[in-house]
Amino acid sequence: MRAELLQLAADFVKRGEPFVLATVVRRESYSSAQQGDMALITADGSYHGWLGGNCTKPTVKREARRALLDGRPRLLSLSPEPSSDQRPGITVLPMTCQSEGTVDIYLEPILPAPRLVLFGLSPVVRALAQLGKGLGYGVDVVDAQASAGAVQGADRLFKNLLAPELQLPAGSTARRLFAVVATMGENDEDAVAAALSLQPTYLGVVASKKRFAQLRDTLIGRGIAAEALERIKSPAGLDLGARLPEEVALSILAEVVQLQRLRVDASAGAEPAPPEVEELDPVCGMTVVVAGARHVGEHAGRFFYFCNARCREKFLATPERYLTGRVIPPTGPR
Repeated sequence: MRAELLQLAADFVKRGEPFVLATVVRRESYSSAQQGDMALITADGSYHGWLGGNCTKPTVKREARRALLDGRPRLLSLSPEPSSDQRPGITVLPMTCQSEGTVDIYLEPILPAPRLVLFGLSPVVRALAQLGKGLGYGVDVVDAQASAGAVQGADRLFKNLLAPELQLPAGSTARRLFAVVATMGENDEDAVAAALSLQPTYLGVVASKKRFAQLRDTLIGRGIAAEALERIKSPAGLDLGARLPEEVALSILAEVVQLQRLRVDASAGAEPAPPEVEELDPVCGMTVVVAGARHVGEHAGRFFYFCNARCREKFLATPERYLTGRVIPPTGPR
């Protein structure tokens, strides 16, 4: 299992697909999870691997989704007594498995390297490619005259401004794409239009205010919305008094880093999403998220939620069998 998961993780990394690596780092009996058990959770909620009973899945998938959004690892403890099991640095959540053991799970988000898409072959582009590579960015250079080895530090070179390979995969949640146009008078309008089509988190244009005003008017004339052009930063970069190409490149990357950190901090400081309302399937004991539950049954004025149609059928046939000796609070309709 572990070898298969590691191969699958390598495939995700190769494809640039974000995922969370979840590992059991501690357990207390009784639990079917064992230390070292692993699972991979992708942005669409796909779950590969084993972390104990299926009742842990909804909680792990929810926390994995949050880890992918803010890019921060976290340590979870699924405990039958969360109020008395508080520990520093650990998020303690209720354990809903009937075995009632405790399982600690480390979630590590694995995100693709942020991408820097550079338009042009100017000295600023060459400096950006080298500095960006040193900071861990994947670097693409786009120019009709691009040739192999033309830009040191570039991972990929494209002659086609609208190369399909530049687009993020459909449904991607890893929107860490930053674009800079430094064509310096060579096909500026086409380059800016192509950069906008990528919907980057940041788009900087290296141009004077006068030149950018001309670009803006031309692009509006082509039918590009003024709102999209308002999001462009020109002149690109923080005001460091930069003059040399390397200094301009440094100022642009400083602006990109500043933007990334502000976004991460804003995400960390945002109000947490309200917890999902969950119920236990009275037949198998699995946790079911009430919102959007597909299998619901009613008995004696109460609504019950099931993980699948078979559990629902068993319950409705002989509800007393599953309710005898159990105290289940009444729930409202969906």
